[in-house]
Amino acid sequence: MSETDALLGNDRPKKSRLSQLSKHLRSELDPTHGDLVLLFCYIITGLLDSSAVLIWGSFVSMQTGNTLYFGLGVVGTNDDRWIKSGVSIAGFCLGSLCFATFHRVFPARRRWVLCASFLVQTLFVSIAALIVTIHRPARDAPLNWVVLASVALVAFQSSGQAVTSRVLNFNGLTSVVLTSTYCDLFSHPDLLTRKVFGHAEEMRRLGAVLCLFLGVILGGLWAHSHVGMMGALWTAAILKLLIVGAWLIWKGKNEVDTQ
Repeated sequence: MSETDALLGNDRPKKSRLSQLSKHLRSELDPTHGDLVLLFCYIITGLLDSSAVLIWGSFVSMQTGNTLYFGLGVVGTNDDRWIKSGVSIAGFCLGSLCFATFHRVFPARRRWVLCASFLVQTLFVSIAALIVTIHRPARDAPLNWVVLASVALVAFQSSGQAVTSRVLNFNGLTSVVLTSTYCDLFSHPDLLTRKVFGHAEEMRRLGAVLCLFLGVILGGLWAHSHVGMMGALWTAAILKLLIVGAWLIWKGKNEVDTQ
């Protein structure tokens, strides 16, 4: 065997591994059990919103409260909460447009597409965390670009979770709304019977409430600590990165079909 053949022979495994990686990233994910990822997103929402409300005075994910703050600010208030809320609403709306367009342009359930979506979300949270880490704005400090930029970045990325719920066809698990979840959960005819525990949709609703509640507790703990918003943001970035890892090892649709 010549040296050239030997080199070509050594190169084949590399090409094969790259081909397998490319095929893996381009595979379509099976949405089964995707609700578990969306429930995990509720923890992130609770973490970010509870700490943001306590420290910044506005939500960064749930926009119903921000709409109330913004509307009250329009008719006149003595604080600047309505400005932060308006920025958060604008960031969320722009994020919804961008993430939805991204999933329309590229195959929505491709592994690399979902990984890219959550990598962008992780990046935006990390940038906000970095800004807060460097500048460390005080709770009672006057309104400045540090808070507004951070609110906009976090609100922008939070819309990616809501768009993902549409991509996976779990429209009830947007991770940013609970009012309709409470309504559907407590209006279920089997609520007071054991049947409800065998109903998948009801279990998702209950899981959404509990996961958000857990996130709120975590966010409250960070907000009352000396690290405040910085700790909450870095924790959220790590949790988002875990979701990227989950999509990387998630079972593909073809794998399910061939079993």
